[in-house]
Amino acid sequence: MTPTTMRAVVLDAPGPPEALRLRTVPVPRPRPGRILIRVKAFGLNRSELHTRLGLAEGVVFPRVLGIEAVGVVADCPGGEYQPGQQVAAMMGGMGRVFDGGYADYTCVPVAQVIPFTSDLDWTTLGAVPEMLQTAHGSLTIGLDAQPGQSILIRGGTSSVGLATAVLAKQRGMTVLSTTRSHDKTQALTDLGVDHILIDDGRVADTVRGLLGDGTDTALELVGTPTLPDTLRATKVHGVVCFTGMLSNQWIVEKFYPIDYIPRGVRLTAYGGDAADLPATVLQSFLDTVAAGTATVPLDRTFSLDQIQQAHAYMESGHAVGKLVVTT
Repeated sequence: MTPTTMRAVVLDAPGPPEALRLRTVPVPRPRPGRILIRVKAFGLNRSELHTRLGLAEGVVFPRVLGIEAVGVVADCPGGEYQPGQQVAAMMGGMGRVFDGGYADYTCVPVAQVIPFTSDLDWTTLGAVPEMLQTAHGSLTIGLDAQPGQSILIRGGTSSVGLATAVLAKQRGMTVLSTTRSHDKTQALTDLGVDHILIDDGRVADTVRGLLGDGTDTALELVGTPTLPDTLRATKVHGVVCFTGMLSNQWIVEKFYPIDYIPRGVRLTAYGGDAADLPATVLQSFLDTVAAGTATVPLDRTFSLDQIQQAHAYMESGHAVGKLVVTT
């Protein structure tokens, strides 16, 4: 029996971590085409930090944040999924256009749901969906990465950076990952990263010294401050994919392409949705984690009533891997 009330983290207006308030609110009732999910865990994402800081567009407050969640189906009026079925939900307006995953229950459109079956713990499962979607989509859609190629991951100790390294090594790629902190290099070593670069804002010469004419592919997760240097680190006919903005900077002022983009280097971008993470890809990754042949880069776990501390930690930039909240 689904209760009538639940705990939810509500943001009334942009502000510091303390603006996130845990409240008791009604459990939403799904209509056909939507699914009510009993949330077991959810990962934290930089986009939620942007929303909390007032940097996201199109958000109406008050709002329950959270662009992803994992749990079990509580109610599905259309019959697309069965009660008790394990599912992940992400994107499609979660936490921005409608209330998201920072709650005991979340109600989302059927199109935003991905089914899976796994005996992994909910903390591990909560770290995967959006992180895997972004890493997988960046490699496949953004970069068209091929086995044997090299890849520079700018922002390598972020959760997406670490996940991308895992997937790239599975493809037999040569992986170069950056970090600003010597203290974070062990996490990259543990994943089998081939070359770890301490990022002082200029790594292009080092990359070319290691690879000769530059990297085949590069994933930009820091943002526009490092993008020009990432482009310079990339070989002719190589590809740079702009996916993340850990710096909270994503606009290039007075953009003049001929001056900004090195000759012959290709600049793309990636931003995905639930449809960009096929259920087969999610299931396969979870199976490899269960078999011990892949790793989920998890930094720290919080409870729902620790959401303020979790956001403060995310904002500090000290995390190495994914932050997960369990309900």
